[in-house]
Amino acid sequence: MKAVVSIIMGSTSDLKVMEGAAQILNEFKIPFEINALSAHRTPEEVEKFAKGAKERGIKVIIAGAGMAAHLPGVIAAMTPLPIIGVPINASLDGWDALLAIAQMPPGIPVATVAVNGARNAGILAVQMLSLGNEELATQFVEFKEDLKQKIVKANEDLAEVKFEYKTN
Repeated sequence: MKAVVSIIMGSTSDLKVMEGAAQILNEFKIPFEINALSAHRTPEEVEKFAKGAKERGIKVIIAGAGMAAHLPGVIAAMTPLPIIGVPINASLDGWDALLAIAQMPPGIPVATVAVNGARNAGILAVQMLSLGNEELATQFVEFKEDLKQKIVKANEDLAEVKFEYKTN
């Protein structure tokens, strides 16, 4: 089994957030790897990773970082692969990380999800990969239908909640 998605985080303290992406990829049976690399503390390793990712078979990179949050952008500058940035709430309610990841210069895009939104990063990676994989595309459509059915069920359950002045 060879990884096609790489989950990168600036520190292992980010793992509790980035696990959301791993859980989604695991659910869809997409091989992935997880590593900690720091744009500031291990820049040579980040460069080696970014420049070699495509050759190793990686198709999408999910990069999480907090505070200065340069990791997703630095990786995006060094690879042609799509990068999904996950801003992590390490300070300032994650706004510093969100802005650092979203405000990339022209030509170096990073798809950016919500603060601590690693689960959505995993889902976005599945969507990207499903473009070239009919089986995965079918699974993804079923996943979205399951989400819809959860809300339909929730409304059915809410219909059973009784209050004196509730009208529905």
